[in-house]
Formats: sequence, C-alpha cells, structure tokens
Amino acid sequence: MALPVSADAAPDAPVRAVTAGHFVRLKLRVMGNNFRGQGRRIAMFIGGVLLGLWFAVSGFFLFAAPGLAGDGQYAVLVAAAGGGLLVLAWLLLPLVFFGVDETLDPARFALLPLSRRTLVTGLFAAALISVPALAVLIASFGLVLTAGALGGWTAGLVAVVGVVGGVLLCVATSRAVTSAFATMLRSRRVRDLAAVLLAVTAALLGPLQVFGLAALREADWDRLAGVATVLGWTPLGAPWTAGIDVAQGRVWAAPVKLLITVASLGVLLAWWSRSLESAMVGAVSAGKAPVQRGATGGAVAQLFPRIAGWARRDRFGTLVAREARYWWRDARRRANLITIAVVGIFVPVMVNLGGSGFASTAGEGFTTGTGGSSPVLVTISMLFVGVLAAVTLVNQFGFDGSAYAANVVAGVPGRVELRARMTAFSLYVLPMLAIVAVVLSVLLGRPEWIGLTAGSLAATYGAGLAVNSFVSVLGAYSLPETSNPFAMNSGAGMAKGLLTILSMVISAVVAVPMVVAAALLGDAWLWLALPVGIAYGLGTALLGAYLAGDVLDRRQPELLVTVTPRR
Repeated sequence: MALPVSADAAPDAPVRAVTAGHFVRLKLRVMGNNFRGQGRRIAMFIGGVLLGLWFAVSGFFLFAAPGLAGDGQYAVLVAAAGGGLLVLAWLLLPLVFFGVDETLDPARFALLPLSRRTLVTGLFAAALISVPALAVLIASFGLVLTAGALGGWTAGLVAVVGVVGGVLLCVATSRAVTSAFATMLRSRRVRDLAAVLLAVTAALLGPLQVFGLAALREADWDRLAGVATVLGWTPLGAPWTAGIDVAQGRVWAAPVKLLITVASLGVLLAWWSRSLESAMVGAVSAGKAPVQRGATGGAVAQLFPRIAGWARRDRFGTLVAREARYWWRDARRRANLITIAVVGIFVPVMVNLGGSGFASTAGEGFTTGTGGSSPVLVTISMLFVGVLAAVTLVNQFGFDGSAYAANVVAGVPGRVELRARMTAFSLYVLPMLAIVAVVLSVLLGRPEWIGLTAGSLAATYGAGLAVNSFVSVLGAYSLPETSNPFAMNSGAGMAKGLLTILSMVISAVVAVPMVVAAALLGDAWLWLALPVGIAYGLGTALLGAYLAGDVLDRRQPELLVTVTPRR
C-alpha cells in the first residue's frame, strides 16, 4: 500500500509504504495543532497528565506490594483482580464517562487506498499514544517488580511480556467495544440489541460485587484466591498472572496464558476491523423506509414525533419536538439514554441489596429483603441515580455542533431554549426514573416506599437539570464529527470527565436537603417525599433555566464558536 505522491514531488521519487509510524506521527501533529491557542485544552491535558501520574504511581505500588513484602501468598490475587479491573475499566468507562480519544477519525481515511489491516494497525498504534495507556503501563509494571522479586529475572521478563500484552488488550477492548456499539447504535433496528448487550455487561458486575463483598466480610481469603486463580485463566487475568506463575514454579502455565492473551487480542482486533469498516462507509443500512399510514395534520404536524405530539405549534413546542426527535435518532444521544437506563437500575439495586439485602442459606438460594436498607440509604442511592440521569446534559450544546448556529440566527431566548431542552430530555428520562422507583421498592419488599424513591429521584433530577444548565453554557466543548458516539477530541475526554464529576458533586449538594429530611422526619417523610420532591425538583429546574438563560443570551456567539468542531 502506498501513499499518494504530491504534485511537486519528482516523477521518479520512490513511494513509501504506509506504516504504523505514519499514524503515530500524524496523531502527534494533530494533537499539537489542536493545542495551539487553546489554553483550556492545554490546562485540561496537563490536569489529565497529573491525574494519570497519580494513578500510575498508586497502581505501581499496589501491584508491587507482594514483591516488596516478600510474600507471594496473595500475588496471584493482586495480579488477577487488579488486572481484571483494569480491563473492565477500559471496557466500561469509555461507554459511561470519558469516551475514546479519536484524534484520527477513521472516516477521514475512507477515500485513501489503505487496506483494512494497515488502517487497523495504524489506528491501534496511534491509540496507544495516550495518557491512560501510559498510566496503565507504568502502574502494571509493579507486577514486573513482584515477579522479579519472587522468581528472579526470568519471571520478571515473562511479566514484562504479559504486562505489555495486557495493556494492548485494554486498548483493543476499548476500541473494539466502542466501535461496535457505534455501529449498532446508528441503526435503530438494532438499538434494542445494543441496550441488551450493555445491560448484560452491567448485570454481570452485580453478582461479582455481591460475591466479592460477601467474601470480604467473611475474610475468606482462600475463596478469593480460588476465584483469582480461575480469573487468571480468562482474558481478564491471563496476561497479568503469567509472570507470577513462573515465579511460583508453574512455568508451563505462562506460555498458555500468553497464548490466551494473543488469541484474545487477535479476536478483538478482528472485531474492531469489521466494525471500523462500517464506521468508515457511513450509516448502517436500515432497509426500506417505513411507510407512514394515516398521517394527518399536514407536513408541520408530521415533524412532531409522537412523544412530543402534545406540544404547541410555537417556538417552544418546535424546540421540544426537534430535541425529542434528536434524542431518539442521534446515535450519540441514544448511547447516553441507554447508559441511564442500565446504570439507573443496577446501581440502586446493588447499593441497597448488594450487602445484607441478599441472604444466602443452604438449600434456599438467594432471597431479597430490606436488610440494612433505610429511608436515608435509599434516598442517597436515588440521589446518585438522579444526578447521573441529568449529567447527560452537561454538554448538551456540544451535541448540536455547528447546527446551533440556526438557534443563534433565529434569536431563540436562552430561557426558552433551556426549558425546551429540559422538557424534551425529560420525556425519555422521567419514565425511566419512574421504573427505577417502582422496581427498587418492590425488590426491597417495601411498596410503601415508592413515594420516597420517586420523590427523591424527582428532586435530585431537577437539581441536576438546574446545575447542568449552567455547566453546559459555561463549560461546553466541541465533539468530533464522527459516526462513533463515544469518540472524543484530543484532551476532551479529560474535560468530559472533570465536568461530569463537577456537575454530579454540585447537583448532589443541591439535593442534600432531601437526605436531611429523610433522616429527621422519619415515617412522616414517606408521605411527604413525593409532593415535596416533585415541587423541589420542578422549582429548582425552572429557576436554573431562568438564571442560566440570561447567561446563555450573553454567551450565544462564544458558545457557538466553542461547540463548532475544528477541522
């Protein structure tokens, strides 16, 4: 495969083959150009480097602890559990919080004469040039120290190979999963399948948490060591435990585990290759467009989706209809809705039932009950779900990109803009929150707590809407023009993470009165939580839209420049 020859090049100039080094140099150059004159991006990047350095040092000493202590009893446990958590973090965190750095958008290579193998190899090499990958590499080198201290240089050398393979596996996992979900989410025919796959992935973490907490409470380290041994033979733990096996005399196990790592890496890259080609070509074919039968009301009425059919045919109603349609059809927004649906169910269930809420007795299996749950604990768990649901709007104008210019030219008042966006988003989120409230109350065996859970969710969700109205106006950032809904510009992943955490913390603080009321009012709060929570959430959201709307009116031009992607 060859690079195109420039017009001013000599006719007989040799044409060089494209290698991974070209992609690495291209990414470094694009990153450097993006940082020119962008003080906020530079600050975010430096913050990301410092955070990555802290993680790297902390992880290094954690992985090196068995070697520094000279006790190899728990070396396999530390390697398998810690390494497995790293792989899971690279699997889930890009989907939920940070996205993936897609400085080199695959779609921009679609017209170049590059083979699929060259493209995947180059993009994979470029993906390794990142702060998270370097931090994980430094942290996991603590396993090299442990293996070397326990088994000599041979074990340390095998551990180096395993650690490098583990880091490659982490990056490949992140890229393959986000690219695959991007492909699926572009097609509305398979969005339900995407939701199921993500839900299953999240559901697998629940039982692991239950068993892990139970094992920790009982201090049954033999059981945990047994689980770690089994985990070490899976792709999650195989690369990290190869050096420890050599140090402990199981030399035969090291090549087998390295082979598992290589095979898993090959499967992930092949999966990424298939989804990457689809992402370059464009939207997945959804077949013939459905024929709308019995459409009435004229062309204008048909622009209003069913979920917003009640809206008035004025400026506010039009904005609600547009946002409601985008939340359902835009892959990037739909990915966030799926995250809310999954995490909103499993987080409160695990918080309230993950400990004493699940009881296991011989011959009886698992039973549910209130256990250690209380109105205060339930309110706190609902607080997390509510702020998590609203934090999706932390960069709501970034979803629009340059299309936001239409609102600026039309002179849409900021208060109307924010209220319409809140309303359209709530059309999808409020039914999810209602389901969470009912499901949790039923699982707890306390149906009379439905008012408590629903009121807490309403209050915290409204507080989150108010806070994110300000954050989305003052801290907006541009999103890359790509078909991958999880892609982020270079440095924007750190910005997204920090803004998300900041928004959730402030929203939680604003919603703290609900927790205080649950602690002080006792049983009376079970009856007052629903009306008070709805009034508190609605009032807070409207107040936030009113105040942030004035800020938006003053910052519309600056906001448009900020959210417009740079080419």
